[in-house]
Amino acid sequence: MGRATDDIEDLLRRHAPQVLGALVRRYGHFDPAEDSVQEALIAAAEQWPRDGIPDNPRGWLIRVASRRLTDRLRSDEARRRREETAAALTPADAFVTPPPGEGPSGAGPSGLDRAPSEDDTLTLLFLCCHPALSPAAQIALTLRAVGGLTTAEIARAHLVPEATMAQRISRAKRTVRGTRFRQPDAQDRDQRLAAVLQVLYLIFNEGYTATAGPDLHRTDLAREAIRLTRAVRRLLPHEGRVTGLLALMLLTEARTPARTGPDGELIPLDEQDRTRWDRTAIAEGTALAEEALAQGPAGDYQLQAAIAALHDEAEHAEDTDWPQILALYDLLVRRTPDPAAALGRAVAVAMVHGPRAGLAEVDALAGAARAADAPEQRNYRLDAVRGHLLERAGEPSAARTAYRAAADATLSEPEARYLRMRADRLERPDG
Repeated sequence: MGRATDDIEDLLRRHAPQVLGALVRRYGHFDPAEDSVQEALIAAAEQWPRDGIPDNPRGWLIRVASRRLTDRLRSDEARRRREETAAALTPADAFVTPPPGEGPSGAGPSGLDRAPSEDDTLTLLFLCCHPALSPAAQIALTLRAVGGLTTAEIARAHLVPEATMAQRISRAKRTVRGTRFRQPDAQDRDQRLAAVLQVLYLIFNEGYTATAGPDLHRTDLAREAIRLTRAVRRLLPHEGRVTGLLALMLLTEARTPARTGPDGELIPLDEQDRTRWDRTAIAEGTALAEEALAQGPAGDYQLQAAIAALHDEAEHAEDTDWPQILALYDLLVRRTPDPAAALGRAVAVAMVHGPRAGLAEVDALAGAARAADAPEQRNYRLDAVRGHLLERAGEPSAARTAYRAAADATLSEPEARYLRMRADRLERPDG
């Protein structure tokens, strides 16, 4: 029963953007259409485990969501006109798989379920990542509309009350209201695609290392980011940025089984049992990283994927090709102002040229962060890396201070426990 329920959940999440795209494309009302799709998904989650999955699950969802949407449209000012339109557009045979030649996937004469519905996934992602929305709103709307997560699930993932998340999603939907349901023009498509990939990357990062709360890893978010990135790659198989991002996610997620100990304690990369890494994911990610580099000029995601592949290919921590990693970081920091990339380069400098050289890089980054008045939450990783490098340089007292400063600044409970453990270990004479 548990496996059947998981299969249904996967099916629903796969069809959610297709169903929403079909309704928005045909009716042009994103907000009520999205609510109607959510209601259809809930109805399916209740009925399908009991009654079985319909022969045409997408048609079933479209029919139920269409009925819910027409109920909403009947209450609007243009009730009579919308009733007539809705009656004409609601497919009468959405439950029926048509004979060959009558149209794809149960498409009726209305075209509501026509192919290629997969294209709607990308169009929805562009809509959810509209430049008028804040990154937080883009993430929430993407998880709701494209990921098929409920408001309660998204709220739990971000450790905020459900009412707060509901307001955030409602504001986002109001902002994009009236936006035409189409892919952006060629001139701004690259910029909008960059926003989509950034949102997927942020979702993955929050899942892989939660910024706050009791858990280090939020499996649902990380897997959802990977699933959505796979969907984008199916639509854009020759886009190096997409291939590189998927490779980066797979190579990073492959280490998850070794990241925590039996009591949930954090285990750093150089101390992990690499026999526990997911070798299947590493093989796929490495192949994708190579493919991404061959698909055009190396961008941020391609370079980060290449760095992750070098880490994952090392059988032992001491086998890591740090000079090559440093060379890749040199290329990366020239392309992006991302503080995480600069900090990663500082670690690579320390591994190639010694901890003192790395400390000089970290101090420069800390000075730049202070000059920019960066928030404390952004800086705790600087203190964590400084503590590690000071420990390697033989300065336990200074390392202890840095570790404790990092522990006090992070909102992640597993990271705070790990950093305090490192500081406490240096209290001992043999530390």
